[in-house]
Amino acid sequence: MDKIKLYEELVEFENKLQTMLVQTGEMKKVVDVLLEQNLNLELENQHLRDKIEKTELQEDGKQELSKSRLNLEKLYEEGFHVCKDFYGSRRENHEECVFCSSMIYGK
Repeated sequence: MDKIKLYEELVEFENKLQTMLVQTGEMKKVVDVLLEQNLNLELENQHLRDKIEKTELQEDGKQELSKSRLNLEKLYEEGFHVCKDFYGSRRENHEECVFCSSMIYGK
């Protein structure tokens, strides 16, 4: 009887090990997903920080425009559209144009 009991315990132990192996595999999949999500969030967070920094620099006036953008800005301030839709046409009453601002400041 002792040999049969020992064999049954060994089979039970083997079944528990197989169950634990399956559970470990499932946990590994969950950890893989979490690691991937974490990496994506870190990248997105860094992207947002860079964007905030760029916006703050533009607001502080520390970021300079290129010569071509300065020329566009000058034309815009003189009352002309610089956007592709209305390029060269007069801005009536110097109204603001979102498209022109986008062309000049890249927002």
